[in-house]
Amino acid sequence: MSNPTMQSPKPPRHGGRILADQLAILGVEKIFCVPGESYLGLLDGLYDHRDTIDVITCRHEGGAANMADAYGKLVGKPAVCAVTRGPGATNASNGVHTAFQDSTPMIVLIGQVATSMMDREAFQEIDYRRMFGEMAKWVAQIDDVARIPEYISRAWHVAMSGRPGPVVLALPEDMLSSVAEVVDARPANPGFGAPASEAMTQLSEMLSKAKKPMLVVGGPGWSAEAAKMTAEVAEKFDLPVATTFRCQDYVDNGHPNYAGVIGIAALPSLLEAVRGEVDLLITIGSRWGEMTTQGYELIESPVPQMKFVHVHPGPEQLGHVYAPDLSVVSSAENFLRALLAMHAPEIDRSAWTQGFHARYEAYRTPTEVPGDLNMGHVIRYVSDSLPADTVFTNGAGNYAVWLHRFHAHRAYRTQLAPTSGSMGYSVPAAVAAKIAHPDRTVVSVAGDGCFLMTAQEMATAKKYGAAVIYLVVNNGMYGTIRMHQERNHPGRVISTDLENPDFVTYAKSFGIAGEVVRRTEDFADALVRAQASDVGYLIELQVDPEALTPMASLSDIRAQGEAAQAG
Repeated sequence: MSNPTMQSPKPPRHGGRILADQLAILGVEKIFCVPGESYLGLLDGLYDHRDTIDVITCRHEGGAANMADAYGKLVGKPAVCAVTRGPGATNASNGVHTAFQDSTPMIVLIGQVATSMMDREAFQEIDYRRMFGEMAKWVAQIDDVARIPEYISRAWHVAMSGRPGPVVLALPEDMLSSVAEVVDARPANPGFGAPASEAMTQLSEMLSKAKKPMLVVGGPGWSAEAAKMTAEVAEKFDLPVATTFRCQDYVDNGHPNYAGVIGIAALPSLLEAVRGEVDLLITIGSRWGEMTTQGYELIESPVPQMKFVHVHPGPEQLGHVYAPDLSVVSSAENFLRALLAMHAPEIDRSAWTQGFHARYEAYRTPTEVPGDLNMGHVIRYVSDSLPADTVFTNGAGNYAVWLHRFHAHRAYRTQLAPTSGSMGYSVPAAVAAKIAHPDRTVVSVAGDGCFLMTAQEMATAKKYGAAVIYLVVNNGMYGTIRMHQERNHPGRVISTDLENPDFVTYAKSFGIAGEVVRRTEDFADALVRAQASDVGYLIELQVDPEALTPMASLSDIRAQGEAAQAG
């Protein structure tokens, strides 16, 4: 007797079509790529799905991979990046590393030399298992066309399960052109952890004894629902809630329990509270990496100075650096749901909780800095005037401190930034965000050095009608490195000065309008013009090189370095 649930093999298809069909079954809507001859079979297969899967053609594989990372963050499921072998794969590795450190679900498809040519150092041949072994959750090569459905299904589940991350699959040319009769895989159904009742009982006891508890959120697997429940948990248990480095949008920053971000340029009083006052630290999702822990010094290792509860979807992350008093393997949503079902202890913690948010708001007051253009005022104006669901993207550099400090995120997934500190992320991330959400305002904030690393993706933005607002903060140098240079080797400046193009003319060459702003008071009108543009708009913000941070000028930092050497 036949099994009514058993599927029959589909008619013969070449590997590229089988692969494209699997991606469609999994619900892939967009693929970010730079085309290559090594995966022509896949491109041919995608032609038959052109009405449901958008193939976004990028101008550099690094841009494509970073667009996929940003898109994966926005939609909460694996984004797909397709690149050619050798140089294409090495270019894409930047975005793969970003996705790994950010725990972003991603599937990277790389064309590979034909199987008959392997291990001969054929044209552009690389062993991707060795190359990506340290920066992907799983790296494999599909040698048998009949196993494509199996590999793609597994790749999707691996990318989503536990701590999410990138999966790399190599696709030999001859495999993609081979023909087979195979059964398609079913849509993916990854599992997610939930807290055991014993763990919640233990947590309840810890909360009943804590006088100065704090909730800290970050990491993978977040959602708008998780953000909503976080606010409810903070209210129910009277907890201050902080976010970790570049996860500032995980809770409404306007909520009265929001205490600020723990990361670079964090509010000093918040760091002091974590370091010396908090007696129960409940962490959901964060790995507590170098940037969040101030170089692993904010919390004592391996035994934290406070009671430490660590909740993470990946069990391998628990106890990785800090030994918890309570480890919980769970998704954020499942843990928060269980927490909301708990009885709140009758403890008045208002004296502890109140004050955090007021100090956070005070910290957002722009400081006085050298020069005619004050980035603090610019970011505050942007924050107060643009819609609450505006998406802000940034890469790495001192310019990002202004955005992180003076902008308040009011909705989930309004911040796209690499926890890996990768330069060049802002432009491709903004393009991906605008493609994903064409009705939302998207602002790319980038330094002059960061911007030019991936600025060619403005061509991608123009091609797909992604009208991004670009804010290019131009101080004529690699500011972060110059800061460290002056602090450690004052006056011995080398390799950090930049010679820049006319950024406005550069943007116009892509058909994108723009202007230069040199004074704070001129920015508001420029932003109005930017919002009115339907092709995108670039505003070059010329800032004084002395205005290196909101708290210290370039001369201040040099003087500190000289004093340290003299002492």
